[in-house]
Amino acid sequence: METFIVGVLLSFLVIIAIGIIVLRDLLAAVILLGVYSLIAAGAFVVMDAVDVAFTEAAVGAGISTILYLGALRFTTDRQKPRGHDSLPALLFVVLTGALLIYGTLDMPHYGSATSPAQTHEQVAVRFLEVSGDEVGPPNIVTSVLASYRGYDTLGETVVVFAAGIAVMSLLGLRRRRPQQDISDDERAES
Repeated sequence: METFIVGVLLSFLVIIAIGIIVLRDLLAAVILLGVYSLIAAGAFVVMDAVDVAFTEAAVGAGISTILYLGALRFTTDRQKPRGHDSLPALLFVVLTGALLIYGTLDMPHYGSATSPAQTHEQVAVRFLEVSGDEVGPPNIVTSVLASYRGYDTLGETVVVFAAGIAVMSLLGLRRRRPQQDISDDERAES
């Protein structure tokens, strides 16, 4: 049953991705991107990756959607007509996708007994038995993310923060001067 649910969710993701590509209305595309992230988070929950689901929901559906909506404030709501340059871009995307798929062919299948998580049982057993005493929280995922992988989590937080700052600087957000500080000459020009 779990495999069926994951298959349905992944099918929804493909349909939504095609919808995002086809749409010309940028606001609708941003909304579909948020829905895409929420469905991806649901797929992660079904596959027992709740920590990844929380991250996808917060960053993908939350922060990214807000940043896209902020960027739309400075643009029009319709996409410009495409030129004849989309064929090289399509070829590049197909080639990159094919290379990524080829790179994952030697990975063990989902839930396989030969996956590294299953073959290195002493690591999982150690986390289950010792993390409560070493770290404190009874939740194993919290203790792994907050303590054992603390620097990794800090690095991910820095990356998200830096991306937000970069987007704000690219948008060119400037402080507006109050109306009384603008001279008569500047008012006439605008």
